[in-house]
Amino acid sequence: MSTPYKPRPSGPGGREGGPGGKRRYVRKKFCRFCAEKELQLDYKNVYLVKQFVSERGKIVPRRISGTCAKHQRKLTTEIKKARIIALIPFTATQVR
Repeated sequence: MSTPYKPRPSGPGGREGGPGGKRRYVRKKFCRFCAEKELQLDYKNVYLVKQFVSERGKIVPRRISGTCAKHQRKLTTEIKKARIIALIPFTATQVR
């Protein structure tokens, strides 16, 4: 589910996009788990959990993913459970 585009208001000088004149489109982040109530967090749902782990194996912070604090805490717990039972790796495999 995606949020509709919402343009930002123009700057104080009436010029849009700031001093460079380039418009920057920023999509508002939202918590997927709050938006979709039927989406359940579970460590056995590897496809879902992997979306919140970076390619280096780190948990994606909520400022990047947009997840709310409550669901980020639960997500972190589920990722750690999945790591312990080896559903997802702790770190990225070394590629050389």
